[in-house]
Amino acid sequence: MDSILVKICGINDLAAARAAVDAGADLIGFMFYPPSPRSVTLEQAARLADAVGDRVTKVAVLVDADDATVDAVVGSGAVDMLQLHGAETPERAATLKIRTGLPVMKALRVAEPADVTMAADYDGKVDRILFDAKPPKGMTGALPGGNGLTFDWRLLDGVSLTTPWMLSGGLDAGNVAAAIRLTGAVAVDTSSGVEDRPGVKNPDKIRAFIAAAKGAA
Repeated sequence: MDSILVKICGINDLAAARAAVDAGADLIGFMFYPPSPRSVTLEQAARLADAVGDRVTKVAVLVDADDATVDAVVGSGAVDMLQLHGAETPERAATLKIRTGLPVMKALRVAEPADVTMAADYDGKVDRILFDAKPPKGMTGALPGGNGLTFDWRLLDGVSLTTPWMLSGGLDAGNVAAAIRLTGAVAVDTSSGVEDRPGVKNPDKIRAFIAAAKGAA
């Protein structure tokens, strides 16, 4: 197996950005969703993007963003890819690919087999699919992602897509290797799994996660 692709999401400070890039992250995510404790402004994202340069793919995480928001994010020059983490339809995803000229990743929240089956609707219409954990109904303070929850990885058994996919949801340095072995994932994503508290990344945890993921290849 080739080296595992690693994405560190919810980057909002320079120390975390540098730790991720220096440790070998392939992608970092900037959260453009104000309710999230990891949210960044356009100005913050631009400064972080300038600091890391072209050594990593910079991903804009958007949640049901309107065209004006998407245009502003892309116009900032801070990102290379869009991650749609809301209820965006396959048609919306395809439209944004054309509108922005950037690759698009679609996140799907998983709790049962039907959630995985939905990936077929996006297959071939986006550049990557991300399987994340669906928060339980009634969970207080639940966010679209970054809730620190895992899902039953066995739900991905036999998943067959032409579009590359990425595993997310409650991954940390302690479980990512097992997740990779069980699912066959070749790309993984974490946010809360490398934090001391919501929105506060720990550079040591970032380095440990990347080492564990890359070591599982």
